[in-house]
Amino acid sequence: MLSTNAESLMVYEALASEVRLKIIDKLFERERHVKELASEMFLSSAVISGHIRKLEQAGIVGSKMKRIDGGTYKYCYIKSEFLQIKLSPNVSSSLSFHGLSVPIGHYTDYEAWPTCGVATTEKMIGQYDNPACFMDPERVNAGILWLARGWVEYKIPNYLYKDQRLHEIEISFEIGSESPRVNENWPSDIHFSLNGRSLGVWTSPGDFGKTRGRLTPDWWSSDVNQYGLLKVLRVKESGSYIDGLKISDVGLKDIGTGAINWTFRIAAEDTGRGRGGLTLYGKGFGNYDQDIVFRSFYV
Repeated sequence: MLSTNAESLMVYEALASEVRLKIIDKLFERERHVKELASEMFLSSAVISGHIRKLEQAGIVGSKMKRIDGGTYKYCYIKSEFLQIKLSPNVSSSLSFHGLSVPIGHYTDYEAWPTCGVATTEKMIGQYDNPACFMDPERVNAGILWLARGWVEYKIPNYLYKDQRLHEIEISFEIGSESPRVNENWPSDIHFSLNGRSLGVWTSPGDFGKTRGRLTPDWWSSDVNQYGLLKVLRVKESGSYIDGLKISDVGLKDIGTGAINWTFRIAAEDTGRGRGGLTLYGKGFGNYDQDIVFRSFYV
């Protein structure tokens, strides 16, 4: 994962060139050897090799030698279609934490209104637009769920010992709006609460699907939601934050963290403007191979 640290600078520098960006575009079409790139871009092989070297060092491009018609050529290819950038600051590495990955289908309660559905990485669970299917036992294997209005609620075990003082709660997940089919301009006000206390609202810009998600299963249709945005929700003493941006003054002291279990709710309320909804992506769907990840940092 890229961030604002010095190690990521090599990648940003590799992308800060119009020539290298054109090379990436061409390699997405198909593999090409250095001489072929040089000919198409009207540059010398030496210049292209220098740009390729920069992209290889950044881990964006790979290469392999091929024998063709008695000659040996260096063929280049794209190593990854997506790069993940995390701009929110990391919690101090000196802090210990209890971590837990909760599959998106492990909700303990819900309310769903069509359009809605649940699916594993292999098949739909029940029928489309039938809220009753959200209680199918196979939901625990879900890789994606979506609803036009409603909420899902998760119970999270509190593993803190009495002598451990909670410093921060971090919750990360891949999420987007829910529209009929796909609409990348489909804002949705998504609400988050912990132990019955509202943490704030984040507005998802749309329901993304113009390109397939990096992990989208082959059987999944191309004209419906494909991937979301990776969001990091943090609750600190000073308030609640999404990707480092403060969304409320509700802090740790306000949410009753002494309970044996914590209750986390994600909700898409009825906005009355004809848009909204939410889609949650878990392992095997979307662009990020993770479920809902909880971390409780303590001192």
